[in-house]
Amino acid sequence: MQINVRDKNVDQALRALKKKLQREGVFREMKLRQYFEKPSEKKARKRAEAIRRARKLARKKAQREGML
Repeated sequence: MQINVRDKNVDQALRALKKKLQREGVFREMKLRQYFEKPSEKKARKRAEAIRRARKLARKKAQREGML
């Protein structure tokens, strides 16, 4: 990952870096790896995330179809 600093503006470069890290999911990964997660908990979390994604997709699809 590479961030260019323009016009010696480090604050702007730092914001861009944080945004890229957020988009890549690095902060989320660090938070998850902070403590040991049992395999059964990991499996349940992944299942819950999949259900949440599916519901969100269905909600967006229904909204799109309702607006047509």
